[in-house]
Amino acid sequence: MPPGFEPLFRSSPFLDHLGPFFMRKAENGTFVVGLRVQPCHANGRGSAHGGLLMTLCDIALGYRTSSSIRPQPMLTTASVTTDFAGAAKVGDWIEAHVDVQKVGSRLAFANCYIECNGQRIVHASAVFARTGDRPDAPAQSN
Repeated sequence: MPPGFEPLFRSSPFLDHLGPFFMRKAENGTFVVGLRVQPCHANGRGSAHGGLLMTLCDIALGYRTSSSIRPQPMLTTASVTTDFAGAAKVGDWIEAHVDVQKVGSRLAFANCYIECNGQRIVHASAVFARTGDRPDAPAQSN
């Protein structure tokens, strides 16, 4: 993995199966989620499977949006729209960069770009339902 990345601060049985996922804190207090594309992530043509790319977007969008305010909201994905503009192949390092637009009292909105070799290959936009606030949220920078 590139310098500055560490294991993602949160996981689940599904993400453990699909990963490993990593994160790098940015200078502005946000973070980027990254992944090395492995053979088990490939489709029949040897490119990163679209489902993998969509999952990377969903977790980066959710974790980054949730960590953008205090107290941290509990969010449930209501909608993710994904557009593919390129591909990643086995061995490529990919990064998900998130721009949180708004976290309201009931809904949250954010955009994500996956970059590979300096190119944006995926754009996703998401809407999350806010189901409460997380009392036990780990301390993360905004």
